Amino acid sequence: MPKYRIAVLPGDGVGVDVIAAARLCLDRLQLDAEYIHGDIGWEFWKHEGESFPDRTKTLLRETTCALFGAITSKPKAEAAKELDPELRSRGLSYVSPIVRMRQQFDLYVNLRPCKAYQGNPLNYRDDIDLVIFRENTEGLYVGMEWSPVPEDLWQAIKANSKKAAEFDIVPRNDIAITLRLMTVKGCQRIVRAAFEYAKKYGYKTVTLVEKPNVLRETGGMITRIAREIAGQYRGIDLWEANIDAMCMWLIKNPQDYGVLVAENMFGDIISDEAAQLVGGLGFGCSGNIGDNYAVFEPTHGSAPKYTGMNKVNPIATILAARMMLTWLGELDKVEKLEKAIAAVIAEGKVRTYDMGGSSTTSEMAEAVASKL
Repeated sequence: MPKYRIAVLPGDGVGVDVIAAARLCLDRLQLDAEYIHGDIGWEFWKHEGESFPDRTKTLLRETTCALFGAITSKPKAEAAKELDPELRSRGLSYVSPIVRMRQQFDLYVNLRPCKAYQGNPLNYRDDIDLVIFRENTEGLYVGMEWSPVPEDLWQAIKANSKKAAEFDIVPRNDIAITLRLMTVKGCQRIVRAAFEYAKKYGYKTVTLVEKPNVLRETGGMITRIAREIAGQYRGIDLWEANIDAMCMWLIKNPQDYGVLVAENMFGDIISDEAAQLVGGLGFGCSGNIGDNYAVFEPTHGSAPKYTGMNKVNPIATILAARMMLTWLGELDKVEKLEKAIAAVIAEGKVRTYDMGGSSTTSEMAEAVASKL
């Protein structure tokens, strides 16, 4: 019986190609695992009205962890138009399956390492090696939104906010509200996870990225909590930066930073920026990690225009597989895969289109696998 049961969720578009590339490397490493396909993504939304079917949720509950490709997401109205005709009258509403997966399985840490590999022509600098901890279940992406705004909700807001009175004359159909929800527990565990990582891997700073001067309640909460937790970790300094300033400082002095921590949307922003500093989304990997389960993925989307073309860079997904191996404790395989990735990038003989070359997805994967 295999040591691990791993759910494989290719998803949409290029997700199929990059997952195949990662599987090639895992197979070459001879990981003792059974890989089980799971249905997720746009096609299941169109034909079933559900992009994250119950059978896939069951699969996740019965496996060790999951390797995920990419999904297509579209705005609510556009998504509704693409439903099969017999489903359109059921009042179905599209919600991103990866967002629901994170929330329903409490995968509260979104871990995004951003490391520059020597020889990558797309590096902003060669000495970048930072890690971002993005809170994955709360914040502005919690999924609490209203448009039009129900009258009882508006009256409750108005009763508790003087600012709301300024908008009272605006028709409720002309107002949209998105709630930024943060809890003490959510803030504590993401900040503590960041400090624990810094302690384990020898980083000297943890930078909180927020906007507490404007978002005084939510930003103020996580800032206070970060300061309290920082006092428990001698030798690790807490730095604080506003999100707008952080976007500037990451470009100006990215090598100054080690571990960064942020709420959901701010973490999303800075992690994509940081990925670009080390080569773009073709090098951006992430782990959605909870206390009992984890899902690993590239941070890029499904790139529909490249579907079936065997064209995109699979390094991000291979790096996601490396993260999965770390989480599983297969550290010898982590080291082998890391050296193989670094060697292929340093040699520069195989480069996909985003790196200025013409190699295919599968050629890049085979180049890495050949080093194993």
